[in-house]
Amino acid sequence: MITVTLQRDKCIGCNYCTEYAPQRFVMSKKDGKAVLLQSRERKGFYTAKAQPDELDGCLRAANACPVKIIKVNS
Repeated sequence: MITVTLQRDKCIGCNYCTEYAPQRFVMSKKDGKAVLLQSRERKGFYTAKAQPDELDGCLRAANACPVKIIKVNS
């Protein structure tokens, strides 16, 4: 299982994560920041479990993020 973590409060709303991993990220219409789908929040960090077939998209999203707030552990 893959773990994806997002530090949402530092998101600048660039939208790269939703382009590379639309099954895992959407943009909030309220504040324009990324939302990690099916995640749990703890101390400002949102964490979700992802399937192995989502690894490539999640890694691309993490690498494309200009503020480096997405972490992927496999």
